[in-house]
Amino acid sequence: MIIYSKVTEIFCIVDEFCREYSEVIDRSLIGNKPKRPPVMSQSEIITIAVVFQLSGFRCFKHFYLFYVKTHMKDDFPDTVSYNRFTELMQQNLMAMTLFLKSCCLGECSGISFIDSTPVRVCKNKRIPNHRVFKGIATTGRSTMGWFHGFKLHIIINDRGEILNFTITQANVDDREPLKNERFLDKIYGKLFADKGYIGKSLMEMLFIDGVQLITSIRNNMKNSLMTMSDKILLRKRSVIETVNDELKNICQIEHSRHRSFGNFLVNIITGLIAYSFLPKKPSIKYHTVKTDQLVLF
Repeated sequence: MIIYSKVTEIFCIVDEFCREYSEVIDRSLIGNKPKRPPVMSQSEIITIAVVFQLSGFRCFKHFYLFYVKTHMKDDFPDTVSYNRFTELMQQNLMAMTLFLKSCCLGECSGISFIDSTPVRVCKNKRIPNHRVFKGIATTGRSTMGWFHGFKLHIIINDRGEILNFTITQANVDDREPLKNERFLDKIYGKLFADKGYIGKSLMEMLFIDGVQLITSIRNNMKNSLMTMSDKILLRKRSVIETVNDELKNICQIEHSRHRSFGNFLVNIITGLIAYSFLPKKPSIKYHTVKTDQLVLF
């Protein structure tokens, strides 16, 4: 269960962002502003949504009704009904996304890792009868088999901090997001990936933009030379798989109880925000390596 000091820390950071965000929105409004003040502030709504991802609860309804409204009255005295709160969360999706992009992402150190992870919206046996994401979710295949839903693509640095992310349908190739310049606008140096990102034209395109894509080779490919340090870092690529595991099992970005696409997006965004507040993230411990030594891969 998350401690109260963490709730206060999250609220203070979110509230500072929401004040600046509200000022920008108020200057952009055309016409009369709403006269009735909201019962719950924007920062309270975002904080509760993020705290849920770290709370250990699996059901947001139980968390809100039996924990927030019962044990957190001192922190959130003016709570609304559960149905109203779910509406407010979706209304504040833009603010959550901007907060994630501006306050929760790390900085590139020249060594980055990229990977995709499936985000299932239902079990495979229920795919024919699934209606919530009809026309939006697709069926794809990962190393763990077939799944129905979406893919979350993330880039992390060597300290385990998320540098950027994007969400695609399940049947989209893992290499497609790398062809978008905005996805790599703050990435430079070496980018380590698995065999699914192998592509000569993609490597050449990224190299022109200042990114060196380093992958392992398939069994039917010829051996290639790489430095010992690159070979060791490529073996450390499992750090991003650990990040994906924490996103799913600690920050709860994946479950099959969604009732709308907006709810799904809120869950993904708040899960990524919650990850940034974890006190300890998967990282790489460096050792002295002769960088000029070439080895066969």
